[in-house]
Amino acid sequence: MIIFGFILLNLTFLFDAIYRGLLRGFVSIFIPLNPETNIFWLPQLFHGSVIIIISIISWFVFKSNLKSFYKATYMTVPLAVVYATIGIFFYQWQLIVYLLGTLFSLFILYYLYKNKQSWIYYYTLILITFTMFMVFFLRVEI
Repeated sequence: MIIFGFILLNLTFLFDAIYRGLLRGFVSIFIPLNPETNIFWLPQLFHGSVIIIISIISWFVFKSNLKSFYKATYMTVPLAVVYATIGIFFYQWQLIVYLLGTLFSLFILYYLYKNKQSWIYYYTLILITFTMFMVFFLRVEI
């Protein structure tokens, strides 16, 4: 599960880079994207659109009839995307990153417990939460 989750995560961030590059190229046809234009909200808009796409795909995956193992493996993607997004947007405020990450983790943990999900979901949650917190704590450049 760790290997396939890692592969999925890399494919997701590759998709993110390609998608944003294509989107940036398309938008630059109509709007010049240089420092003088001062369009500071555009990267956030691009990132938000990626999150919407991941959310829609995640909804279909989790509503499908796939086995718990496959869903838990896929769960690495939305978890890591949420943690990375929190880290990106609140990078300068470490305490907020840890607080939001912890609240998100506790919410997911409560959801899993309330819905009596398989242990493999808990394993994925703990693995990805620990990994992403360590990435931020150690300031590993991704």
